[in-house]
Amino acid sequence: MNFIHFDVDKCSLCHVCIEKCPFDALHMGEKGIEVGEACRMCGICVKACPEGAIRFEQKAGQADKSQWSGILVFAEQEQGEIHPVTLELIGEARRLGGPKGYEVNVALIGGEGTAERAEMLKRYGVDKIYAYEHEALGSFKADSYTKVMADCITRMQPSVVLVGATALGRSLAPRLATRFHTGLTADCTKLEMRENTDLVQIRPAFGGNVMAQILSTESRPQFATVRHKVMDAPERSAVATGEVVFCEVAEEMVSSAIKVRSVHAAERSCGIEEEDVLVVAGRGVKDEKGMELVKALADVLGGQVCCTRALVEEGYGDPTRQIGLSGRTVKPKLIVTCGVSGSIQFASGMKNSECIVAIDADPEALIFNIAHYCINDDLYEVIPPLVERLKQKKEVCSHAFSLS
Repeated sequence: MNFIHFDVDKCSLCHVCIEKCPFDALHMGEKGIEVGEACRMCGICVKACPEGAIRFEQKAGQADKSQWSGILVFAEQEQGEIHPVTLELIGEARRLGGPKGYEVNVALIGGEGTAERAEMLKRYGVDKIYAYEHEALGSFKADSYTKVMADCITRMQPSVVLVGATALGRSLAPRLATRFHTGLTADCTKLEMRENTDLVQIRPAFGGNVMAQILSTESRPQFATVRHKVMDAPERSAVATGEVVFCEVAEEMVSSAIKVRSVHAAERSCGIEEEDVLVVAGRGVKDEKGMELVKALADVLGGQVCCTRALVEEGYGDPTRQIGLSGRTVKPKLIVTCGVSGSIQFASGMKNSECIVAIDADPEALIFNIAHYCINDDLYEVIPPLVERLKQKKEVCSHAFSLS
């Protein structure tokens, strides 16, 4: 895809465009000035050219899809550990690439200890782990990581690149998509691959009212970010099958305009993403009495109280405990929804839970379409006797355990 075009009849090879390019994307080649992958389409060279020999067309060309194959997963490191979203992306990449016979490779970028963590990834069914280890990569710098990932993508030429929708991933992925002049779909909830290798990237749109299917049919690679706890991670194999490829990190890759003065790990309490049991309050919870009922149910189940966006906006819920696309994605063993209608925005954040119990007075509530157990009744009438019954069960079990 060439966005910058040079008129050879007008170009005097004065090198002004090369000097003015802030990204060092232009260089002198055998047939004249050439554009490298670092081009950001800023248009500065067009304005700087004294001969008017440069034309800028922001129009994607058509990639030769046969030259791009396989799936590349960006493996994020967090405080010296592989982020768990990485394993989920590997599992999804294996599912997508299986029918096509695609390789599933991983790009692992970081400082000291990266090589050891690359060995750990060999047990998750990947073909190659491209390891880039350098002391300057110990802390995330958007510009350096972009250059290193671009090197890996250029080396492998993958059809698909998957990145976790974390704070780091949301900073890195758009920069890479811009560098390769291709598209990016953020926060995908489902992925499918067509016979022609086009990736169908599915995510809620228009406020969660529709599930959009987004494709990059004319360009490669295809970039997508996926949230933690949306996909299934593969089982760890007893046998290491992957191959670690140690890649040279050139000095220009780690040169950065960003200076990290110090790094401090933020204090983090256990979030709802790690909980096994969740009880969710929705719009059907109309007052403090309703919230007390939800809390009582959560207490007897040994779980945590969560909420929908509607409850947060009404002041009854904590934004850090909001479930949905605008909140957190969860995958507990048990989730009980109380007065939750089940919009696409909410369902996308919890539909992969092992067991879903829904309580709602509306028989047409969308939540009943994904729930394993449905209670069509007023939560104010259902929860009190349910809590009492559960308390009795716990007392019986506790008594039997003490006798044993």
